Amino acid sequence: MPINFPIRYPQELPLSQKVSEIKQAIEHNQVIIVGGETGSGKTTQLPKICLDMGRGQQGLIGHTQPRRLAARSVCQRIADELQVDVGKEVGYQVRFNNLSSDLTCIKLMTDGILLAEIQQDALLKQYDTIIIDEAHERSLNIDFLLGYLKKLLPKRPDLKLIITSATIDLNKFSAHFNQAPIIEVSGRTYPVDIVYRPQIEVEDKDLADNIVTAINELSAMEGKQGGEKKNKQGDVLIFLSGEREIRDVAQALRKEKLKHTEILPLYARLSNKEQNRVFQSHVGRRIILSTNVAETSITVPGITSVIDPGTARLSRYSVRSKIQRLPIEAISQASANQRAGRCGRTSPGICFRLYSEDDFLQRPEFTDTEITRTNLASVILQMLNMGLGDIDNFPFLDKPEAKAVNDGFKVLQELGAVNAEGKLGKTGKIMAALPVDPRYARMLLEASTRACLTEVLIIVSAVSVQDPRERPLDKQQAADEKHRLFQHPQSDFLSFLKLWQLFETERQQLTQNQLRKYCQRHFLSYLRMREWREIHRQLHLQCRKLGLKENAEPADEDNIHQSILRGLIVQVARHYDELEYQGTRNRKFYIFPGSSLFKKKSKWILAAELVETSKLYARLNCQIKPEWIEAAAGSLLNHEYFEPHWEKRRGQVMAFEKVSLYGLTLVEKRKVAFSKIDPVVSRELFIRNALIALDLRTRADFYQHNRLLIEKLSELEDKTRRRDILVDEEALFEFYDRLLPEHIYSTRNLEHWYNNLNKQQKAGLFLTEQDLLSEHSPEFDINEFPDQLNTPSMALNLDYEFAPGKVSDGVSVDVPVSALKQLKEEDLDWLVPGMLREKCIALAKALPKPLRKLLVPIPDLIEQILPALKSEATGNLRYMLAQKITAKTGVRLDPQHWLNYKLDEHLQMQIRVLDETGNVLGSGRDLAVLQEQFADEIQRNIQRYSENSIERSAITLWDFGELEETHEIHHGGIKLLTFPALVDEADSVSLTLCDNLPLAKQETLWGIVRLLMLKSSQQVKYLKKLLLNDRQKNLLLSHLGPKDEILQQLIRAAYRNCFLNEESLPRTEGDFNDVYEKNRGELLSIAEKLETRLYEVLQHYHQIKKLLKAVSDIQHQSVYSDIETQLEELLHADFISDTPKASFKEIPRYLRAIEERLKKYPRQIEKDKEWTEVLQYYYSLYSQHYDFLVKQNMVSLELDKFRWLIEEYRVSLFAQSMGTREPVSEKRLKKFWQEKILNTNI
Repeated sequence: MPINFPIRYPQELPLSQKVSEIKQAIEHNQVIIVGGETGSGKTTQLPKICLDMGRGQQGLIGHTQPRRLAARSVCQRIADELQVDVGKEVGYQVRFNNLSSDLTCIKLMTDGILLAEIQQDALLKQYDTIIIDEAHERSLNIDFLLGYLKKLLPKRPDLKLIITSATIDLNKFSAHFNQAPIIEVSGRTYPVDIVYRPQIEVEDKDLADNIVTAINELSAMEGKQGGEKKNKQGDVLIFLSGEREIRDVAQALRKEKLKHTEILPLYARLSNKEQNRVFQSHVGRRIILSTNVAETSITVPGITSVIDPGTARLSRYSVRSKIQRLPIEAISQASANQRAGRCGRTSPGICFRLYSEDDFLQRPEFTDTEITRTNLASVILQMLNMGLGDIDNFPFLDKPEAKAVNDGFKVLQELGAVNAEGKLGKTGKIMAALPVDPRYARMLLEASTRACLTEVLIIVSAVSVQDPRERPLDKQQAADEKHRLFQHPQSDFLSFLKLWQLFETERQQLTQNQLRKYCQRHFLSYLRMREWREIHRQLHLQCRKLGLKENAEPADEDNIHQSILRGLIVQVARHYDELEYQGTRNRKFYIFPGSSLFKKKSKWILAAELVETSKLYARLNCQIKPEWIEAAAGSLLNHEYFEPHWEKRRGQVMAFEKVSLYGLTLVEKRKVAFSKIDPVVSRELFIRNALIALDLRTRADFYQHNRLLIEKLSELEDKTRRRDILVDEEALFEFYDRLLPEHIYSTRNLEHWYNNLNKQQKAGLFLTEQDLLSEHSPEFDINEFPDQLNTPSMALNLDYEFAPGKVSDGVSVDVPVSALKQLKEEDLDWLVPGMLREKCIALAKALPKPLRKLLVPIPDLIEQILPALKSEATGNLRYMLAQKITAKTGVRLDPQHWLNYKLDEHLQMQIRVLDETGNVLGSGRDLAVLQEQFADEIQRNIQRYSENSIERSAITLWDFGELEETHEIHHGGIKLLTFPALVDEADSVSLTLCDNLPLAKQETLWGIVRLLMLKSSQQVKYLKKLLLNDRQKNLLLSHLGPKDEILQQLIRAAYRNCFLNEESLPRTEGDFNDVYEKNRGELLSIAEKLETRLYEVLQHYHQIKKLLKAVSDIQHQSVYSDIETQLEELLHADFISDTPKASFKEIPRYLRAIEERLKKYPRQIEKDKEWTEVLQYYYSLYSQHYDFLVKQNMVSLELDKFRWLIEEYRVSLFAQSMGTREPVSEKRLKKFWQEKILNTNI
């Protein structure tokens, strides 16, 4: 097609001076390099030169730009210079937006578009010339294109390649294309002054303040130029690292209220309308706040000054952490020079660098190329699909590092695009045919299998373009409010879907103009919405071409998210702490504030991307379930197995599994069958922990036989406390290991194998005693280790365990709680005959050393006396042992030596208290403690188990027949012996069952007294009037309590003394009436004598109190305390009724003995102290045992006798002349304690 429009070259552009040189170079070379600084005209004039040479006729002049904005603006500029319409002779194509036609000769496009065209046109036949502009940016696409074109040029000798670059490392481009000629074009016609301002970097100033200072300084410098120029300030270009900085600086500059100044932002996310404002003519000064888009890609007209903070946000991919970081970094020298080159085109320029010259000189010469700081998965996928050979041999300008290549392959392996050898598979080929990131392509493939391709196509299209939701600086709140209409509460991906559906509804109902207004009202970019739809259309067509089917019915949300997950499998995370999440590879990050999941603390999330700015943020997120990750990750998962163990219920060896994905734990501790993981270990554990440990549930008869035989022999070991009867575990393992096949590691396959054996083969699995008994098995009498403990009223099961250190070590007796009170210490003290020898040896070895030395060798001694001990195994063991040792050796032993000695636990019977169903309520080795602990439960059980209960209440006369001394209750095969008692209830009595005889007798005595008082109520009234009427003497009663309570005690004591013999109480109605009739005439006399005795006692008491004052000082404290304690015990508040009849009449003698003691005391102080120590020792024995019985709700007549024997001993010491009721001495006291109390109660 002939050219019918003029081609002119603006003379103010430096490149216009070299048109002929460039034409000649193109004519004679297949490749040329054109180097020119910003503003030289190379971008706009080179395609015109090619067109002027007749190129663009046999094919297109393809002209690539790194950015869509640049492609559109350059296209418009060239069209304006050629005076043609955009889309005709000069057109452009950016991502899925093609504004070109059959008339087009010059086609502007992004370098990504040219790469995509290679997929369909490997030889690029539609082009006769290709211009790769801004090659110095060294983007991934540029480097790939340069490598591809190097391989293509020999196949297309007619194709011309022009590479344009700023004057940065031009020799590298030349060398890459076989020393292609370089044509350098000057880019500036006016000098640019570089001003370093490191002093602006003050700690209390932020960047915005520094820039304001630089603007003010710049204004001042322009003002000093004088003349007309004073009012002709040029435009200022300020480079900033991102939108936030642009926003902050714009706000700071507006606060300065600069005259005749317009402040404009410039960055890629701006709408076309806002971007185009920087190119429009204007009056006054403009301050352009731009990202590095204006560094090389766009030439902003009218710039006379540049302010360069020296930083930029540079995308860097970390191979180690797999994170795409966007750190703000110091720019290279080349970038700094590019920025300076943006001014000084129409007049001298000035560039303020907000850093020092030393800082500039220390910076790297060039910016790192993108291929060294990005993930290579997409490039590798396309290279494999295009059959371009090994990436290591591909002619990249700078070969990527091996670890970056490996990482790219790893990503493709994660997506299932390549196999372990790096070969492209069927999935990978389909992915390569989809013009999107490999991750998004994998989502589409997964969606086609989950009946949700329709929805995922929309989502993938959305994430492949710039977010259409706009958020103007001055209307952020309003924008957020409108955008909430589209927000899904659990998924940013589904928010896109919701936005699409609402927009489509409106699009089908509104005109184009109305739709634009709808977008404006809802803060949506109309152009980006159109771009989204166009991408969707293209992807829809490509999916159809590839045979991927879209669903007609709405898809399940879970399926949508699982499809997205398949493409982003390593972008999962779990909630870690507050707003922080833990991702794969130990990455911790935060939900981006714009996400619908922000601050929701979702347990598991999926993120479309992780971007590191001020923090590491997850953008575009949704909630997921951990089981989805496990299903999708497959071979990427790491499985750890630990704690393999046998489980009887499951009948197989189980282990715990930990599942993680690149260090992120998905499953912490899950049970799995271990046989599939390690059958060898499973088999060994099965043999050891199921067969040998007897923890198997099976119908196989050999196992039941072996179990019973092993248990029998193991029980012998527990009883004899030996571990050399049964063969060890290894012998049993060898037995089973020899007989069982390799595949036996569970109950199921054991039974299946065993059932198919013949009779002879089965017999080989039956163990014999010969197989199980060790060579050194000892001889012993099994009868010495009975299975039951026999007491007078019951037989209790015994259980043996040889487990030193365990609570259950030794022999245990199982006692129903209802029978616990029937058990006596002497029932347990003897253990079992087979353990008696060891216990006696332990007791003998615990004696004081002087005694112990007289008994050696102790084991031999015990062996000699053991038969006699076993034959008399009753009473208190310690007392009997002391007797037998004394009899054998002549060494006198006192059982008190063992009073505080604590035996090893296995030498004390353990008592397990059982409820009626056999469950253990509690256990211990101290019978008294357990009896106290379960006292209430014991009494409740006695009442519960009593059939045809004899218990009654509100009894006022003897109408209940004979009062038995004992009453048997039978329950669960155990005979419970109870003791009926009449209990005084003040106005009546009750018939109750007690658990011990002494208590029953004591209660019954006072119960009968109450019945006698009820029978003779008139006499009671008379006694109340008669007794305690002497006011003078009643003054002596004050310390005992109220008179009425003392009178009640006196009357009850009088009835007891008159009618009853404590040793023989009436048990029938006849006996009761006989006692009453026989003694009633003596009641008055006995009551008066009792009153007289009471007054006598109280007179002695007050006399003693006076005498005590003489010994109340500190040096006589021991005697004073002893007498006070004695008085408190003799004359406590209830002593009138509590003191036995025989003892009550002796109290005056005991008190006179105290008076005698006090009179003699000054003459025998030391002797008194010695006697006091002896008395206190025996009284402490009494007191401790008495307190114990009170807690047990028990009484002891023998202990009561011991208490009064102490009183007699006091008389013998301090008032011997008064005589004692019976012979008494310390020796007799000791003997009484040992024989009557210790021997039966310890």
